[in-house]
Amino acid sequence: MNTAPTSAPAAADRWLSDEEQRVWRSYLHATTLLEDHLDRQLQRDAGMPHIYYGLLVGLAEAPGRRLRMTELAMGAKITRSRLSHAVARLEKNGWVRREDCPDDKRGQFAVLTDEGSAVLRRTAPGHVAAVRQALFERLTPEQQQALGEIMEIVAEGLQPDEAGADLPWLR
Repeated sequence: MNTAPTSAPAAADRWLSDEEQRVWRSYLHATTLLEDHLDRQLQRDAGMPHIYYGLLVGLAEAPGRRLRMTELAMGAKITRSRLSHAVARLEKNGWVRREDCPDDKRGQFAVLTDEGSAVLRRTAPGHVAAVRQALFERLTPEQQQALGEIMEIVAEGLQPDEAGADLPWLR
């Protein structure tokens, strides 16, 4: 149940309505279960968490299968320290290697190796099937379109263009 504090709240402290609370909790429940479902599928099929799969996909789609570490962090929406840890694990598996950036002494590239590409090719069909089963097969085409539009609006609102924005890959 939603109860307001005993003192009169300021306009910025408005509580969620019952319907907003229902939608919010449904969203949290669904996204937590979906992420767990995809993590378990990828751990079972490839021995990697979902975030690592996303990093491999990002590199596979990049020109020359390589991206600057900052670009990879931005694409994955994660902090640079989390990316560094993930890339270290992917390097240990032989799926990614780091290369120094010739134009920037502090910069590095992450590069998808042939072994990483092979793991991605083997893993992708099962992952696509899991995503399809867990999400798309449960929604009508209209619901899929609406969900896509809603998520784009939310993402745009949380990723401001102005300098100094507090975004994970800038931390």
